[in-house]
Amino acid sequence: MSTLTATPPTPAAHEDAPARPAYRVTGRRVLASEWAKLWSLRSTWITLGLGLVFLIAFGVIAASHYRSNLDSGRHMDRDFATATAASLSLFGTNFAQLALGVLGVLVTAGEYSTGMIRSTLAAVPRRLPVLWSKASVYGLIATGVATVGAFVAFLVGSRIVAGTPAAMGLGHAGVVRVLLGAGLYLGLVGVIGTALGALLRSVAGGISVLVAALMLVPGLVSLLPTSWQGDIDPYLPSHAGESIFALTHDSTTLSPGAGLLVLLGWTILALAGAAYRLLRGDV
Repeated sequence: MSTLTATPPTPAAHEDAPARPAYRVTGRRVLASEWAKLWSLRSTWITLGLGLVFLIAFGVIAASHYRSNLDSGRHMDRDFATATAASLSLFGTNFAQLALGVLGVLVTAGEYSTGMIRSTLAAVPRRLPVLWSKASVYGLIATGVATVGAFVAFLVGSRIVAGTPAAMGLGHAGVVRVLLGAGLYLGLVGVIGTALGALLRSVAGGISVLVAALMLVPGLVSLLPTSWQGDIDPYLPSHAGESIFALTHDSTTLSPGAGLLVLLGWTILALAGAAYRLLRGDV
């Protein structure tokens, strides 16, 4: 006589396991990811701080130098003799653009150097949203920091030169446009740096091209015949940007609107090159 032993059915493993939520890659989530990554880097805080210090410190130093020369009766060169509180306060723009542009390169090229870009693109397979998010997040941050720095430098510098021929306040015609233009210019320089980092995928290469475009090329153009300089010089990224935050203009410079369009053109060109390589090239 045999006895059959009934074996109770075992529940399927998936019945007890909690359901895993499904995550979708959206533009908002990619932006949030890039925002978190950017602020998690120590280099972001250091370089943004340097850009802010350069913008404010050199503006205050220029205003103090102007006041000191004026009070002592010493001879001032032509640039200082015709300076205004706005131009003196933005004296540090050339130094701040290097700090903010270099950080832009690090935002993208830094991930290629560490290999983190593989994880980023695995999470966002379509690739291009990563570039747009990096450029827009850093561009907005750089613009905000630069605009704050420009206004602080002007408020301090205008107090230093009060009662001199250079004195002016925020209510003076064109001053607010100049300060906002300086912040916008530095923000676009940061975006160009981001695009160069993605295009060249090298921190050293991106920084080299950025410095050449902003500082070396204008110097080389100045060696060309005068008739050529007038056709090239105003359309260089740095000179087109300077026209955005210049208080006065002449026949050799672009208007603020034209300068902004030219600088936007350079920015779009750099982003287009970065997008093409991101789509066509291997990681």
